[in-house]
Amino acid sequence: MARYFDVHPQNPQPRSIGQVVDLVRSGGLIAYPTDSCFALGCSLGNRDGLERIRQIRKLDDRHHFTLVCAEFAQLGQFVQISNSVFRAVKASTPGSYTFILPATKEVPKQLLHPKKKTVGVRIPDHATTQALLAELGEPLLSSTLLLPGHDEPMTQGWEIKEELENQVDAVIDSGDCGTEPTTVVDLSGDEPEIVRHGAGDPSRFE
Repeated sequence: MARYFDVHPQNPQPRSIGQVVDLVRSGGLIAYPTDSCFALGCSLGNRDGLERIRQIRKLDDRHHFTLVCAEFAQLGQFVQISNSVFRAVKASTPGSYTFILPATKEVPKQLLHPKKKTVGVRIPDHATTQALLAELGEPLLSSTLLLPGHDEPMTQGWEIKEELENQVDAVIDSGDCGTEPTTVVDLSGDEPEIVRHGAGDPSRFE
């Protein structure tokens, strides 16, 4: 049965954040809000959590998972960033963008795109997410909470708890959350490619 945490949108309660992070560290899978929409998240090396996300969303092995990072400095540990890409990503973070980049050896192989050896990364502009990441001390392995057969991500914490009661370990609710996923930009090639138009303004990469 999923635990339900109702946290303040601007000043998330440290006790609640600590309890959620304890669940993540012990192998739990959580549903949490971001600056674009709700996401599913678990710790980086949690293979069971990864498979649970795949099952909930019915994903194949070509899906790009995302490492949700606390700050720009953390990205360099997990993805390779050239000087030109550095400037583009730096100017767009934190915000509602996911960037696909070549992964470093720090990223578990099961997270990589099988052919491209790439992974998604993002830095959200959301107080609750940032509090979780600060307490955890490492990125969250994440995927948008978009269920099979749904046109839009789920937006209400209590609805998510009812729907995924037996599939996640915790739901964090901090009020209204958007319905539009991040804009996904593939920066692994010679030219930027908009993979998905979403909440972030894509014009700077077109």
